[in-house]
Amino acid sequence: MAWDAALFEWTKEALAPLGDVTLRPMMGVAVLYLDGTIFAVIEDELWFKGDAESAAIWDAEGCERYAFTDKDGKVETMNYRRAPADVYDDVEAMQRWAGLAVEAGLRGAAKKRPKKPKGAPPA
Repeated sequence: MAWDAALFEWTKEALAPLGDVTLRPMMGVAVLYLDGTIFAVIEDELWFKGDAESAAIWDAEGCERYAFTDKDGKVETMNYRRAPADVYDDVEAMQRWAGLAVEAGLRGAAKKRPKKPKGAPPA
């Protein structure tokens, strides 16, 4: 499946006041970053990054999880949420929802940072 270039351009334009939106194609979709922080996946629609902390907000808005079928036929989900409909034509909505996704991306990146070994001298 190919990603929607026009949707990427809209996203980039709408989020320009917040930072630089870049894209990395990956397995038929494109991963979006805001100033280096992952915040969305784009196909023919936008899927914002979520996490345990933001799950209740996405659930309250009715934003389903991103799902795909793997090689074995098993349906898997990822912690990305279908973007609310208003992000496609409302800059403020795009900025609000993308901001929530960027926060999840920052929390995820912080969890992945390697820990210093015990007894290591301070940097």
